[in-house]
Amino acid sequence: MRSALIDAGVAFAREGGPDKVILREAARVAGVSHSAAYRHFADREGLLAAVSHVARSELSAKMRQAIDNADDPVLRLAAVGTAYIDFALTEPGLFRTAFDSHPDCSISDEGPQTTGKFGSQPDGAEPFEVLGQVLDEAQSAGLLAPERRPGAAIAAWSAVHGLASLLVDGPLSTSRTDVEFALGEVLELIARGLLQLPAG
Repeated sequence: MRSALIDAGVAFAREGGPDKVILREAARVAGVSHSAAYRHFADREGLLAAVSHVARSELSAKMRQAIDNADDPVLRLAAVGTAYIDFALTEPGLFRTAFDSHPDCSISDEGPQTTGKFGSQPDGAEPFEVLGQVLDEAQSAGLLAPERRPGAAIAAWSAVHGLASLLVDGPLSTSRTDVEFALGEVLELIARGLLQLPAG
C-alpha cells in the first residue's frame, strides 16, 4: 500500500510538480481509504518527502548513466551537468519536486554529506553525492587541487541548478540551440573555475 501511494504521488508530481502531491488524492488513485493512507504517512509532507526522494533517485540514475559513458573526469563532470539539465527539461514536474523536500546537505572536506531524514546513500542515490564522486575522481587524477575540493560541489551544483531553474521556470529560451549554448557556457565556466586544465 505504501508503494502504491508513492507511485500515485510520483505520477502527480510528474504531471504538475510538488503542489499536485496530495495524500487524499493519492489514496483515491491507489484505491485505499484515507484512514489507511494515514497509517503510512502522517500527513502530506510525509508523502511529499518520499516522492521527492524518488525524484532525486531518478535524477541520480540519469547522472550515473551519463557518466558511465564518459571516459575521463573532465567529460564525466560535463556529463553530470548535461544529465541534470536534460532531466530538468524532460521531467520538469519531478525536477521541481526533487528538491521541494530533501535532506540537509553540508559540504565538508570529504565532499557532500547528507544529514537529514534520508541519510547518506552509499550508492550515490542523491544527486549531490554523484557529483561528489566525480569531483573526487578529478582530484585523484590531479585535475582538482586538494585545497579546491571543499566547496567545489556547491559551486558546480549551484551553477547547473541555477541554469536548470532558469530554463524550466524562465526566462531563458528552451530551444535546442539556446540550451546547448547556455549549457556549454556554464560547463566551461565550471571546468575552468575548478579544474587544472591545459591552456587552449
